[in-house]
Amino acid sequence: MKAIEYAQFGVPHAVCRCVEVADPAAPAAHEVVVAVEASAINPADLLIIRGEYPGPDELPARQGIEGVGRIDAIGSEVTDLNIGDRVLLLGRGNWAEKILCSAEQVVRIPKELDILQAAQMKANPPSAHFMLQDYVDLEPGDFVIQNAANSAVGQHIIRLAKMLNVKTINIVRRENLIEPLKAIGADYVFVDGDDLAARVRAEVGDANIPLAIDAAGGKSCEHLADCLSDSGIVVNYGFLSGDPCMITPTHTIIHQINLTGFWLVKRLFQQSREEIENVYQGMADLFIQNTLHSPVEATYRLEQVAEALAHAERAGRDGKILFVANGDG
Repeated sequence: MKAIEYAQFGVPHAVCRCVEVADPAAPAAHEVVVAVEASAINPADLLIIRGEYPGPDELPARQGIEGVGRIDAIGSEVTDLNIGDRVLLLGRGNWAEKILCSAEQVVRIPKELDILQAAQMKANPPSAHFMLQDYVDLEPGDFVIQNAANSAVGQHIIRLAKMLNVKTINIVRRENLIEPLKAIGADYVFVDGDDLAARVRAEVGDANIPLAIDAAGGKSCEHLADCLSDSGIVVNYGFLSGDPCMITPTHTIIHQINLTGFWLVKRLFQQSREEIENVYQGMADLFIQNTLHSPVEATYRLEQVAEALAHAERAGRDGKILFVANGDG
């Protein structure tokens, strides 16, 4: 079968290769084999391959944080899954035609859920959900401000905030991103800059902005903090700028603003099996209802790995890049 591997850290499209490997062994008692149908290229995948994000201890390694497929074989002690069930893959190494894993590493999802949407459901939608839920008791009419608002997480935050009657202030790097975000429900969209707080407050006045969601770090993080109401909180979940998160003593002392971090690995995957299943059932329902949607720009076969990874790192994309193990690129 085909799988994507890398033997050294570096530029993803230069170090990753599609290789022929042995099919998975027959599953042990509590294992399953999953035929992978689609797997997204996540920003964290690219950082892992570059050696800039927690990843494998030994090389060569396989990559692929997200993936979805159908059960191809089950172990003798697996009683709650059946051959043919469609499942979300919770482990890593999903850029492959088949995966052998513990039955605890998959979650059954509805067959009516679009396969390309399902392949993007593991990380970004629950991250958006928990960041809106966990840090501030948001009231209807409150504002949330976020950077990288055109990202997958950013778009989910816009849509989920609408459900809560919470308004969004969305920060982007290019003017051509403003109208597409307004089209999906963004209340305000601004291009980032040192004068961001003045421009934001000129529009919203003294409205309550208790929560900032930061994907970038660096100066962009500082700009978000500038906009917050007193006692607000900045939640950082991304490494996009490569720079440390920046907030000032004025933020922390005078305005009592706090900075914290979010990582889905710590928030969800250490919870009970029941909670994990409930979260993903809720996310699946929102996708089926089209309340949530993840744009797709292109799909590639596994053997097109260099082209796919180069595309995933290209600026100005309008959606995710995905591998489809047996589909047309």
